[in-house]
Amino acid sequence: MRIDYDISDIRPYINWIYFDYAWSMNGKDNDVRDKLHADANDMLDSWQGKHHTHAVFDIVDANSDGDDIIAAGIRLPMLRQQKPTEPGQPNLCLADFIRPASKGIKDKIGVFAATVDHDLACGYDNDDYGKMLSQVLADRLAEGTAELMHLQVRRQYWGYAPDEKLSMKEIHTEKYQGIRPAVGYPSMPDTSMNFLIDKIINMGSIGIRLTETGMMMPHASVSGLMFAHPKAHYFELGKIGEDQLADYAKRRQLPVSTVRKYLLSTLLKH
Repeated sequence: MRIDYDISDIRPYINWIYFDYAWSMNGKDNDVRDKLHADANDMLDSWQGKHHTHAVFDIVDANSDGDDIIAAGIRLPMLRQQKPTEPGQPNLCLADFIRPASKGIKDKIGVFAATVDHDLACGYDNDDYGKMLSQVLADRLAEGTAELMHLQVRRQYWGYAPDEKLSMKEIHTEKYQGIRPAVGYPSMPDTSMNFLIDKIINMGSIGIRLTETGMMMPHASVSGLMFAHPKAHYFELGKIGEDQLADYAKRRQLPVSTVRKYLLSTLLKH
């Protein structure tokens, strides 16, 4: 399903904490922050009515098979922690939050992508400040689009939390049921996972193009999976060894050398 949003729809969902972080605002005077926010809001005003953001998602049958998730008949290999987050805790994998195929009962998973108009951050080539401001705002709008879409999925389209009533602060601190891990982030770092996600939701339908490594264009785009399990939570994968790299490459049906390029070098144990 595709949803197009006005800038005004997304503005309440912008997480200004991450906006400030991108500008290294920590420790700066309030006057500096206030001026930056005023400029950002002026830019958002100028985009209203001219530009939009977009999301595409599907909620499909799914089961886990070992460390793989099978979604809409497509196998999505996942990676597992080789060191637990806390001593005594299990080594986590996103597949843990989906019902195993061996149980004989279908589960569900959400698959999504969100982006902005491809020309939203254009027109600032001769204005370094405006260019950076537009790029940071575009990133925040893409994330805000994913946030609003996820809320609508929880309440309506998937409907597993129809009575959810959370403040914006609670939404931004992820107090809702379920998680929305994004490709390229700590629990799912392999950007080439986008090639598999694209088979399910067709990212091109909202203007997203994938590079040869699975990076998304426009840069201000986000993609990932949605889990409804009440105990699902975010975690950082951490470093993996050559043994898991080889196993993951086998499950991806790709050469180890190719998969090594996809994974950030910091993930590999030295």
